[in-house]
Amino acid sequence: MSEDQAWAFPESVQPKADQTQFDLERALDAVVLVRSEIPEDAYSASTLGTERTGYGAVIREDGLVLTIGYLINEASQIWLTTNRGASIAGYPLAYDHMTGFGLIQPLGKLAAPHLQRGLASDVKVGDSAFVIGHGGRAHSLRTRILGKHEFAGYWEYVLDEALFTVPAHPQWGGAALLDAQGNLIGTGSLLVQQEINGELVHVNMFVPIDLLNPILDAMLQTGRSPHPPRPWLGMRTLDPAGMLVVDRLNPGGPASRAGVRV
Repeated sequence: MSEDQAWAFPESVQPKADQTQFDLERALDAVVLVRSEIPEDAYSASTLGTERTGYGAVIREDGLVLTIGYLINEASQIWLTTNRGASIAGYPLAYDHMTGFGLIQPLGKLAAPHLQRGLASDVKVGDSAFVIGHGGRAHSLRTRILGKHEFAGYWEYVLDEALFTVPAHPQWGGAALLDAQGNLIGTGSLLVQQEINGELVHVNMFVPIDLLNPILDAMLQTGRSPHPPRPWLGMRTLDPAGMLVVDRLNPGGPASRAGVRV
């Protein structure tokens, strides 16, 4: 077992087959480890790194893998590893910047089952759910839906309604969020903080699977997002103490060319 796979959740928070309404072993095997390599001169290398690791969920019988797009953005090499230990090269088929979804096509037979897609819109705040990572039950977590609301990232990324879960875990990028029936309802994106009863707590943000269904065919056919590009400023802003602060500029971006300064 590799060093990054040696950790495990406490037994008390792991899902158990006799406490689920679906085939737990099949669901566990439908999530793969995603490793990607990015050229050092890639645009995203300075912020996201040149070696990225996360998860992906098999969503079709042909082995198509759904993940979070930042894992495969500008990737030169991708490797997919199943729970049975098989590693297969993958191709970064498409990345939709608006939703954050990424698609990987295995370059060979991926001997893994696929997950059925559900609807995040059917899930209510307070409902039980399961987060599945690669590595079996020890890397999976019983969780609950803490919230469903807008998410706005400081890097110019907005979801009208994202899913938020607790307890939180820092490494859920690309992990599968399942409802009580074992249907895929979200893809892991970020560890964020939210204020609850006056206290800041860590939660995980998931991209609802509902956003994939209308664009999946177009992504498969064209290899790119069907959404028109949003206006882009090329700057990161923060709001400490109620003040709007320019924290970072993208070199050569519109804000930088217009004379905006940090």
